[in-house]
Amino acid sequence: MLGVRGSTAAPGADFVRYGGHTSCIGVSRHAEEAPSLVLDAGTGLRNLSAHWDFRPFRGSILLSHLHWDHVQGIPFFVSGDNVDAEVELYLPAQDGRSGEDLLAQSMAPPAFPITPSGLLGDWTFRAIEPGVHAIEGYSVTAADIRHKGGRTFGYRVSDGSVDIAYLPDHVATGGLTDAVEALVAGVDLLIHDAQFLEPERALADAYGHSTVDDAIALASQLKARRLMLFHHGPGRTDAQLDVIADGLDAPVPVDLAREGDLVEVVA
Repeated sequence: MLGVRGSTAAPGADFVRYGGHTSCIGVSRHAEEAPSLVLDAGTGLRNLSAHWDFRPFRGSILLSHLHWDHVQGIPFFVSGDNVDAEVELYLPAQDGRSGEDLLAQSMAPPAFPITPSGLLGDWTFRAIEPGVHAIEGYSVTAADIRHKGGRTFGYRVSDGSVDIAYLPDHVATGGLTDAVEALVAGVDLLIHDAQFLEPERALADAYGHSTVDDAIALASQLKARRLMLFHHGPGRTDAQLDVIADGLDAPVPVDLAREGDLVEVVA
């Protein structure tokens, strides 16, 4: 877990134990391997360079969508912004535009000093449609999920024996879609949006997110074997997240994502 927050980074003493960086997860087959598949590129992407011993990154990044908290780490990823890096970046196709053009909407002057083409190394930007894609030796299923403000994908990643589903920004209410069912049904680990609590339902609806209870209900309904609550609200302190963890009552095993944790997933 390289970054577990949503919306904006949360620095400070009250956010140390769960971490303050925004969404980013590295995936590898073995604990001793540096991740070559990365889910989202929030500020947590900065942490990935240390796992590569600051050597040039060679791998792929899957973006769920293009909101700031999922892309801001890209130009600050030292191992990726390297003359010898080889990076394939995948993002949801929209409006017939190229992947580079879509990313440049938030990464270009005057909003940022360089465009994506200014990154060092060999970067390829691929706008993809829903379906099954072979990426870094994994079978990756991309599907549209409900979230406010631009096309958003959830992903199911399989190595042939273990499946994880990644839905960091998702409106889980309003009826189960076929796409979400295909992504989540029976996975070994579901990593899901849990930015809000039930008393904050109005905010969850306004921002296009889920509550903790929504995530638990979805995991239970689709028989996920384990649930990781993710995309913690930036104002949610360590102490407040502890209260959530201590009060969980769920029919599936549930953990709260913590930056820096190595999560072993078994079939």
